[in-house]
Amino acid sequence: MTDHPRPAGTPQAPDAAPAPVPLTGSGSTGDTAPLTRIIRDALDRLRAFDRRRPRVWDAAVTGFWVVAAVLDYTSGGWRNVARDDVTAPEPLVLLMSLCFSLPLLWRRTHPMAVLLLMAPASLVNIWTGAVVQAALLQLIPVFQIVLRSSFRTVGAAAALFVAPVLAVGVRIPSAWGQEVVSYVWGLVFVVLLGIAVRTRREYTEALVERAHRLEHERDQQARLAAAAERTRIAREMHDIIGHNLSVITGLADGGAYAARKNPERAGQALEAIGATSRQALSELRRLLGVLRDDQSEAERTPQPTLDELAPLIERVRRAGLPVHLELHGEPRAQALTPGRQLTVYRVVQEALTNTLKHATRPTSATITLTYSRTHLDARITDTGTGAGTTVDAKETALPAQGIMGMRERAALYDGTVEAGPLPNHAGWQIRLRLPLEDTHP
Repeated sequence: MTDHPRPAGTPQAPDAAPAPVPLTGSGSTGDTAPLTRIIRDALDRLRAFDRRRPRVWDAAVTGFWVVAAVLDYTSGGWRNVARDDVTAPEPLVLLMSLCFSLPLLWRRTHPMAVLLLMAPASLVNIWTGAVVQAALLQLIPVFQIVLRSSFRTVGAAAALFVAPVLAVGVRIPSAWGQEVVSYVWGLVFVVLLGIAVRTRREYTEALVERAHRLEHERDQQARLAAAAERTRIAREMHDIIGHNLSVITGLADGGAYAARKNPERAGQALEAIGATSRQALSELRRLLGVLRDDQSEAERTPQPTLDELAPLIERVRRAGLPVHLELHGEPRAQALTPGRQLTVYRVVQEALTNTLKHATRPTSATITLTYSRTHLDARITDTGTGAGTTVDAKETALPAQGIMGMRERAALYDGTVEAGPLPNHAGWQIRLRLPLEDTHP
């Protein structure tokens, strides 16, 4: 958690509590008692004022104790606790009272220096037998040291606080019962209180930091999930639009050629174009319907499976690309999860789409599916010279979105995709190796 820098010349407020953190649940404001809520709100406003104007708060606290020390002197109350053999003149008592109260103005910025400044006055105070009660104000900088400093510094401050009392106790044994014991007990109480406050503050700061970290991680996870979803949607859109437009282009070119010689074949091409266009629109409408936040009843037709390969091959054939399907081994489509079947379908679809788009000579394609006990191997080859060259150039320069999409789909199920030209420039091939659902590492 990063602290905001203070303006130049503004002292820090080390004993100011951290900003209140809004809570929810059982500890929310609505579940607390009215009196507790009023007290907590007042303390929160007081801490906020202290953070904004620490000098004002320091001056108010210092002024209060200066007035109390002076009143103790002017009213003669200090004589009630002074020893019978007191030798301190009254001006010295007033000076000691001010030495114990005025330095409190710097108790939060320089607590150790304040305690060092009070130590001589403490020694004189007990040595002369005045024993003014303002000497207990030394516990305030000690409290600040416990809140802020290391335990070694706390030990040094405790020794500095007790040393004058012990020195007098050695010189005057009768002082042990009154001065020494009361000073030690006061020191123990303040140190324990400071440790308790410091522990609670550090615990609260840790909770606030953890809340901020969890919030940051939540936002980061949301961004990663959104990026992954955008990638998935882009992949689906690429497969749907790219394939169907390639088929439509092939059908349109074939229909234009057939219109001059065989109007009946041209009509069939137009019908195929319409069917392919409607299918593409249906798939896009389904995909966009799922994405709409306000579409609670979006159509969720199952994604294509291996059973849809035959209609896919038929559409490509009608677009003018001869396609042959070869099966080796026992077909085990039921052993593949729907996601794996969709991966095989999209890889075959993308391979045929690339052939339709990039082949530059009369081309045929072959799809070979080989089933083994643990894997399904799909090999899609074509005889077009342009397919390999163009796709390879795109893959190295862009890289090609289609090839990337194939590899991303396969990687989801620990599969691999290899793409490259056939030997002797005889065409282009794509190899998919996909583990079956029941494959174990």
